[in-house]
Amino acid sequence: MSSLLDAYEKIRAALKESCNTCRSDLIALSGGLDSTIVACLQREKPAAMTVIAKDFVSTDLTYCQLAAKETGLPLSIYSTDTTVMLEAVEETIKILGNFNDIEIRNSTVMYLAISWARENGYDSITTGDGADELFAGYDFMVNMPESKLTGEIERVCSVMHFSSQAIGKTLGVRVESPFLEDAVVEMALQIPAELKVKGKDGKRYGKWILRKTFEKDIPIQIVWRPKSPMQDGAGTTGLTGLFESLMDGEKFEEKRLAVRESDGVTIRSRESMYYYEAYKKTHGVPAKSLDTPCPYCGYGTDGSRFCRMCGAFPI
Repeated sequence: MSSLLDAYEKIRAALKESCNTCRSDLIALSGGLDSTIVACLQREKPAAMTVIAKDFVSTDLTYCQLAAKETGLPLSIYSTDTTVMLEAVEETIKILGNFNDIEIRNSTVMYLAISWARENGYDSITTGDGADELFAGYDFMVNMPESKLTGEIERVCSVMHFSSQAIGKTLGVRVESPFLEDAVVEMALQIPAELKVKGKDGKRYGKWILRKTFEKDIPIQIVWRPKSPMQDGAGTTGLTGLFESLMDGEKFEEKRLAVRESDGVTIRSRESMYYYEAYKKTHGVPAKSLDTPCPYCGYGTDGSRFCRMCGAFPI
């Protein structure tokens, strides 16, 4: 990239072209940077929807209302109670085939969004998937030494996957993700890492170049909004406390020992126990790897420090 202006123009052009190829009439709008950029750039303005937990604290509501107002999109708020959310958890586990607590909390939000789309007559939905991977949006990247950041971005991009695709396929709803179009991915990987993470007002931000590119197009509160995982934005992070309250320590320890004895799986929390029991009903005991087994569940990790099956990290 010859200059910042050149970088801004290339990002804008690639994303605009990608967004304008979207055929969906609905966008999953969280009020975060990524989905708001997509909403801003789409030529044919879609409807918008967001998932908000009725019984837990959610951080997205004000932001998605602001984003919808500024981009002129009609917004539907899917307010879900705990019963619906727990049903969605079980269905998400069936589809994804793991009991990874972080992935389940986040992916349940997408399951609810895609289910809402289908029930309301939409055959597709647009998401902001991919921006965090391509533009260094994750907290662990923001605090990483610059000398290691380029390699880490490349590594993450080489293994990135999005549960929304599997959920959409299962539910018969097409998922469109403009950040994941080939031209956008190719362009993003050419941008130097030092433009993806930079400081502003004494604080380091991931996706810095993306924020600067659209600084004048979307509300400033959203441009410089810190990353908020889906589980926090929609409120599914409240499930952790719910499961803690539903099972006392003695009962959990009893179950934990029984699972370790019978299945060779070490469960790390009461929340994980709930997910594991749901997983086992459909998928049985996780297959054990002889080469690179996770020390907690035995599933193959391919040498990664993170287990995609049970969510253990670091291992």
